[in-house]
Amino acid sequence: MFSIMFPAVESGVIYAIMALGVYLSFRILDFPDLTVDGSFVTGAGVAAIMLFNGQSPILATLAGMGSGFIAGCITGVLHTKGKINPLLSGILMMIALYSINLRIMQDRPNIPLLNQGTIFSQFEGYWDKLGIDEALSSMFAGIGLKPSTWSIMFLMIIITLTIKFFTDWFLKTEIGLALRATGDNQQMIRSFSADTNTLTVLGLGVSNAFVALSGALIAQYNSFADIGMGLGMIIIGLASVIIGEALFGTKTIMRTTLAVIGGAIIYRIVISIALKFGFNPGDMKLITASLVVIALILPKILDNQKERNRKKRKRLDFEKIYAMGQEKEGENVASTKSDSQSF
Repeated sequence: MFSIMFPAVESGVIYAIMALGVYLSFRILDFPDLTVDGSFVTGAGVAAIMLFNGQSPILATLAGMGSGFIAGCITGVLHTKGKINPLLSGILMMIALYSINLRIMQDRPNIPLLNQGTIFSQFEGYWDKLGIDEALSSMFAGIGLKPSTWSIMFLMIIITLTIKFFTDWFLKTEIGLALRATGDNQQMIRSFSADTNTLTVLGLGVSNAFVALSGALIAQYNSFADIGMGLGMIIIGLASVIIGEALFGTKTIMRTTLAVIGGAIIYRIVISIALKFGFNPGDMKLITASLVVIALILPKILDNQKERNRKKRKRLDFEKIYAMGQEKEGENVASTKSDSQSF
């Protein structure tokens, strides 16, 4: 079981970056951005074509991230300057990106990277010199966990935590606080002379930069980029955000971003277990939708149950106090009668 879950955790840590991007647009900006399905492929396509042409993996990854930032900014401009509905502006950009991504990939629906150096293969070369794989494999051999290398997991944890801490820091800066206020109440933040249009464009740019970075890393992890790899990515991101928030809570920004990462990992583990138990790959969208529905409904059911229990306890306490009052009143009446008879 652990050998099956390990690749799921690896990919989940990579997809967590995409989930953080979705969190920025949907939760912080309150913007239903469907650009995600297109910008994920944009990041993958830019990185793949640059690697295919012999460019540096780090440069290719950063270029993929930058392409996502541009795509997100264009969506923001369509909404703020073009006065297009937020949902519609995201849909329009997603549709446009399909053709743009094909152009980026030189009209090829799939770019293989089997013989190309990636950021993971480069890091693995340094990792092998440290001799850590043998120590970790012997440590976890008792539970049957013997991956071919721990380097990908280690590298992705570093990158994802770096993005997480950057997000935590960014949202606590003056611009980040204004961004959060823009999502909560645009009229209020405008009264403080804040440019909500620029903040919206910036927020969508950063959000899609994270999504495209995740796409670039997934392309290198899977050793290929495909024009259809972004299909349903927004649902996966939402599922990760909702599952994480439902399980780990949202009291602080640091806790929420950590919850999003945890939700992405849990989602990938659930999908891997479902495939292991005989579900078809075509059922994955149904499983994802079911997970989102459960994550949305279950907290409300639990809250309603807590509210009913609270009202029940309050009613019982009231009845107890009322009974004690009646008993005390009866004692007072009996005492009064006894005194009168004595008199």
